Amino acid sequence: MKPILNYLDYRCYMRDFYEERKKSSAFSWREFAKLAGFVSPTYLKLVCDGKTNLSKPGIQKVAKAMGLEGFERTFFENLVQLGHVKSDAEKKTVLAKILQSAKENKMHVLNADGFRFCEHPVCPIVRELAPLMPGALPSEMAAKINSEVTALDVRDTLQFLVKTGLLKKTGENSYEQTSKMVKISKDALPLTVRSMNREMGRLGFLSLDNTEVDERSVSGLTMGVDEITYRRIVREVDECRRKVAAIAGECKKINQVYRLNLQLFPLTKKVDETQRNV
Repeated sequence: MKPILNYLDYRCYMRDFYEERKKSSAFSWREFAKLAGFVSPTYLKLVCDGKTNLSKPGIQKVAKAMGLEGFERTFFENLVQLGHVKSDAEKKTVLAKILQSAKENKMHVLNADGFRFCEHPVCPIVRELAPLMPGALPSEMAAKINSEVTALDVRDTLQFLVKTGLLKKTGENSYEQTSKMVKISKDALPLTVRSMNREMGRLGFLSLDNTEVDERSVSGLTMGVDEITYRRIVREVDECRRKVAAIAGECKKINQVYRLNLQLFPLTKKVDETQRNV
């Protein structure tokens, strides 16, 4: 089983613990609940399925049942808090506490790298830009980016990308990518994806004023659909994104970094059958 530091979702960790125990014994949800001191044999399954939250008294019981001690138990407690807060602002506060605690204990939270990569648009931008400018100083790279980015931002980002293996240093101020694409794990904290989309959406909005019309493509379509049609459109959008990624992958003489935002979102609430004019 993966160490708890690989997780940013306490429900996933609990489920993986259950599955791991089940492999080597007749372990059941009833057995798990009994081990943790709960009367309901299905309570922990409901927690893992996201149908209820782990209660405050239950945190210590479950942590003990899973054999967590010291920093790992504290880490689990923080993960539960992260899973229960509602707003992105609250999640960021708890996540910052988790990362600070890990740093103080000289431990590395694996999935936190994905959060930083998504949280700051400068990370994916510099990852694409650096290989195009061998020998360039951070200040020279910062001058090429169409947003408020300093030389210090670029320098820190380059260090982060090299440390996490997303870039490889090939010489003085020269870098190459270790892989063509970066894919966000489906198990990554949803906050990471929302942060990336929010920041890239903001940059897309700014491009309407600071980018020449012949260097950008912005269009939209307002339409009425039902659930089945919506799912069909989503599949088409996903296929389009894959095709665009393949086309970009064939480019041999890259000289600029672009971002493609694909957005499909509701402009109204659903209208019930009884509310329609027949």
